[in-house]
This record gives sequence, structure tokens and C-alpha cells, in this order.
Amino acid sequence: MTSIRRPLQTAFLFLDGLFDRPFGPEWNPLRQMGTLSFYLFWIVAVSGIYVYILFDTSVAGAYESVEYMTHEQWYLGGVMRSLHRYGSDAMVVTMALHLTREFIFDRYRDVRWFTWFTGVPIIWFLYVSGVSGYWLVWDQLAQYIAIASMEWLDWLGIFGKPVANNFLTRGSLGDRFFTLLLFIHIFGPLFLLFIMWIHVLRVSQPRINPPRGLAIGVLLMLTVLSLAKPAVSHPPADLGTTPTELGLDWFYMVLYPAFDAWGPGAMWALAVGVSFFVAALPWMPPLKKPKAAEVHLDFCNGCTRCFLDCPFGAVTMQPRTDGRPFEQEAVVRPDLCTACGICVGACPTSTPFRRTEKLTTGIDLPDFSLAHVREITVKAMEKARAEVPETEPHIIVFGCDHGVDPPLVERPGVRGVRLPCISMLPPSFIDFVLSRGGADGVLITGCRECDCFNRFGDRWMMERIAGERDPYLRERVPRERLRVSWAAPTDRAKLEAAVERFQGELAALPDTAEEAPRRAAGGA
Repeated sequence: MTSIRRPLQTAFLFLDGLFDRPFGPEWNPLRQMGTLSFYLFWIVAVSGIYVYILFDTSVAGAYESVEYMTHEQWYLGGVMRSLHRYGSDAMVVTMALHLTREFIFDRYRDVRWFTWFTGVPIIWFLYVSGVSGYWLVWDQLAQYIAIASMEWLDWLGIFGKPVANNFLTRGSLGDRFFTLLLFIHIFGPLFLLFIMWIHVLRVSQPRINPPRGLAIGVLLMLTVLSLAKPAVSHPPADLGTTPTELGLDWFYMVLYPAFDAWGPGAMWALAVGVSFFVAALPWMPPLKKPKAAEVHLDFCNGCTRCFLDCPFGAVTMQPRTDGRPFEQEAVVRPDLCTACGICVGACPTSTPFRRTEKLTTGIDLPDFSLAHVREITVKAMEKARAEVPETEPHIIVFGCDHGVDPPLVERPGVRGVRLPCISMLPPSFIDFVLSRGGADGVLITGCRECDCFNRFGDRWMMERIAGERDPYLRERVPRERLRVSWAAPTDRAKLEAAVERFQGELAALPDTAEEAPRRAAGGA
């Protein structure tokens, strides 16, 4: 899988970079495919309600009612019909890109398996909703896909009589059956919405709405498209003839030509086989999980910071069990923990300043403890100082497993420390590195902004630095000696340039030999 993902990741990150320039990280549509899918659903739902108000549910009147709203009431009914059509098509695109992105960046395994798994029925219900909508227009395209769809269902043999018999001759389709098709199109989206709710049910602090500006832009774009190229119908359906020339909607009907060529059995095998394969991907191959975070009650005061910061809902707060004078204690669910370490960075007892034989915190990672972080940080400071004269800047670069590997940007006087997630780093470590005179500057890096592998790593770190989220970075820390440069694995050159630029800025500050004693005194 890795050999497949790497070139695709490079391509996606390149496109991300292109879209970042005009849109910015937060409004980048490539990073908002999931939220845009939710948003497009509501556009389709609202426009569909208006179309339904004008729609005649009889076989004889369906086509004429659609033609009326398309041509006579083009300024509203026609626009709504087109919004309904193009919003549905766009939802297929955003859904496909969202699924592709999550797979390429390996965000579908481990604790995310449930979200991925429930995405498979979303695909089915989306296509049921979309295809059934084309039936109701009752033009020649609707005739073609209705007959093909019913023949596909008849192959299963679950109905008493072949359903396709309702479409054999003129007059064979009754209003009652046509009303049934209408109910399928209404209840399909309702079930789709229900599955979409389940899809995010186990996601901690889910985002289902795109940024307001992006949402407005998408709506305007679809409206302009609806006015410039309104959706129109084929000639009316005629069960006495066979349609020969059709303009297929390739977003929803891409498999219908294959159905004509291969038959229903092959198409069922393809649809079911692909669905089971996609649903099983989180376990192909099985993922070796690191040990979950552990709570040390002797250092836990039940402050809830780890609970609030955990991006996967793995930390819960429960009544105290050790008799200490606190109401709650943190409890970790190993099945939901990814060992990202964000909870460690959130704990107020996670500080390198404590002069104890063994550094212990309220919550810690067994495989990558806070004591280990302090150890590798101290070694990095010592190496940086040993490489260049005292008067030249020394920088420590803190990064994560999913951005540029910090050792790749090392140079004389610059050492890197890699963490599971950048938000595992407590702000006190920045204070520790600068105030103890270990380095002249600290550079924070990690996944690209708004694209953290662990969802909130970049966001929590920025809020801690800005003093907007506990634990805060102390005001005494000189901000001129701190830089942040988010960088994906393909952004090595960008990060190297940021390091070089930072070295130059530090060199222009007061002499390191004069500043170090003052910082050391401030950190004592």
C-alpha cells in the first residue's frame, strides 16, 4: 500500500499547494471535501423540496410539470431544478475525492475504521437517491435507466413477478407504481442523511460545515452554472419505443453502458465485490498499533484538558477512584487511542523543569514517554552547541511523524526532534529550551496548516502559543526566538529555507553570549 500511496500523496500535496495560494489553508476546497459533501446534501435537499412542490406525481403529468418549471418558471423553478441536478453531481465528486484523500493519506485505519466502513453504505444510498431522481422526470433517459435498474433488481429473484414488466408497453406503468418510485427518491436521501450522521457519530468534535466563505462561493458557482447551462429533459418517455440517443449523466450512470454489455450478474458481482473490498481496506494489512496512553493518578488532578484535546475521543472523565481530593480522573479507552501524544502535551504536569529523578506526568505514552522527549531534547541542544561557536545561533526544530522529518533539515547548529504529533510538545518545552540557554531559537513544524494527520495538532499548538488554550506558552518566552513553519513531507526545501532565514534573524538579535545568562537566570 505504501508504494501506491507515496506518488499519490506527492500529487495531492502538489495540488494542495496550488489551491492554498488563492484560497488559503482553511478555505482550500481539497481539504474540505467531507464538509462540502454535507453542505451539498442540504443544497440538494432544499432545492428538491421546491421542485417537489411543483411536481405532478402522475405518470401523465410528471414530464409536463418538469417542463413547466424548466421553461415557464425558469427564473426560480428552472434554477432550483438545475441546482438539484448539479448539486447532486458535485456531491458525487466531493464524496469520491474525500474517500480518495483519506485513503491516500492513510486516514482510514486504526480508530478511523468505523468512519471509513460506514462510508460504503453512504455511496450506495447516494446512488440510489440520484438514480431514482432521474426516473421521476419520465423522459427517455428516465425510461432507459428505470428499465435497466429494474432488470438489475429482477436478476436477484426477490420479487414475486419481474418488476421490469411495469415498463413493457404503453400504459403498463400506473400512477401507483410511479408514486412508489417517488417514495424511493424521497426516502433514499433520508436514509442517506441517517447514515451520514452515523458516519461522524464516533468522530470527536466533527466538522460538518465548510467555512462560510467557501460555502457561499460554492452556492454562487452552482447558481451561475444553473443559469448558464440549465438542466433540460430528453423527449418524453414512450414505452412503445426504445431510446437510441441519450445524454447520460456520467456521475451517476457510468456503469449503465457496462450493464448493457455484461448483464446484471456481472454488475452485481462487480458492485458487491468492490463494496466488500473497500469496506475491508482498514484491515488490509492489519495495522500494528502502539501502546495506548496511560494515566498516572498520582499526577492527575482531573483538570479535563486531555479530555478536551483528544482528537479521537479516547479520553473520558470518570469519578475518582483513588480517594484523592479531586472529583474526576482521566480514563483512556485503548481501542480509540492512536498514541498521538496530544493528551501529553495538554497535561499541566507535563513540564521538563521538574527536578525529579524520573519525569512523570498525569498522562503519558509508554512507547514514547515525556521523559524520553526531554532526554532527546537535551541531547539535541548539546549537539547543536557543540557544532558551532557560542556566538552563532543554535536552533532546535520540533516536528512530527507526518510532516518533514526534522533531522532532514539539520545543519551545523541546528538539531531536530521528532514527535508522534507536534501537539505532544508541551509549551513548557519551548520555555525550557530557550530559558536554560540550550538554544537561541525554536522552530515548530508539522503537517501543513489545516491538514494535521491527527486532526487538531497544528490548531492546538497555535492556540497554546497564542495563549488561547491551556497549557499556555508563558509570556516571558521571547517570541522573536520562536518560529512556526508548517511543512508536508514534500516541503523540505520550504522548511530548509525557513531554518536558514531564522538563523539570519537570530544572528541579528543581541549577542548570544550576552543573552544566554539572562535567559538562564529567567528559567531558574
